[in-house]
Amino acid sequence: MKIDVLLFGVLKDVVGRSAEALDLPDGARVREILLHYALATPQFRAMAPSLAVSVNREYAEMDQLLHEGDEVGLLPPVSGGSSGNDNDNDNDNHSDSDNDNDHADAAPEVRIVRQPIDAEAVLARLKRPSDGALVIFDGIVRDNTRARRTLYLDYEAYEAMALTQMKSLATNAATRFAIRGAAIVHRLGRLQIGETSVLIAVAGPHRGPAFDACRWIIDTLKKTVPIWKKEYFEDGAVWADGEPFPQEIRSPSGTAGRKRASK
Repeated sequence: MKIDVLLFGVLKDVVGRSAEALDLPDGARVREILLHYALATPQFRAMAPSLAVSVNREYAEMDQLLHEGDEVGLLPPVSGGSSGNDNDNDNDNHSDSDNDNDHADAAPEVRIVRQPIDAEAVLARLKRPSDGALVIFDGIVRDNTRARRTLYLDYEAYEAMALTQMKSLATNAATRFAIRGAAIVHRLGRLQIGETSVLIAVAGPHRGPAFDACRWIIDTLKKTVPIWKKEYFEDGAVWADGEPFPQEIRSPSGTAGRKRASK
C-alpha cells in the first residue's frame, strides 16, 4: 500500500525532502515509518524519541494501523519556547463552577495568515457590549535569541492540522473557563523584527477567567500546534528548539491518537 509522508521543520533538512510516498506492506503501523527513516538517517534516529506523528491530521499512536492513502506527518517539537514558569503546564486555576459557561460564542475566529495581522480589526470583531474584560496576547518577533542578534524569522506549519488544533483550543477554552469567546490568529512566512507572529484575544464577563484562558491558550498552542520557526542570525540560521510534546501526544500508549477501525 502507498502512504504519503510529510516532513516539517528541521526534519526537512535531516531527510533532505519535505514529502514523499512510501510503499509499505498491508498491516503496517506508524512505528514502521519511523524505523524506515531511522535506518536510513542516523540523525533522524537520534531525534526519533522527541518526535510526534500524525495520521490524517490527527496525533497518532505508534502502533496505529495504516491504510492505503493515509497521510502521515512526522513532527519535530513545535517552536514554542519556554513560558518562563514551569508551574503553568496545565494552568487549571479556574473553579469547577466556571465550567457552567453560558457566554461562549459558537464560532471562534481562528485563522492562519501570511499578511500582517490587523489586531484592531480582530478585537473589533470579538468585543461585545456584555464583555467586562478583553485580554490580549501579542507575540512579537524580538531582535535577539540567546545573545545572538536576530535578523528575521520564517514560520511554517502543517496548516490543515494546525487550524484544527487551534479551533480545538478556542473551543476548549470556552468550556474550561468562564469566557464568552476567543480569537487566535497566527502568521506564516517571513516576519521582520517587531512584527506580530501570533495574536490571541479572549473576551468575557470577568478579567480573572479571561487572563487564565489567554495564558492557557498560548501555552498549549506553543506545545501542541504544528507550527515551526526558523531563526536567521548574522552568522547563520537554525530551526528553533521546541519543548517536548506533552506525554499524551508522545507516548505510544497515550490518548492523543485516535485508533481507527479497519476499513
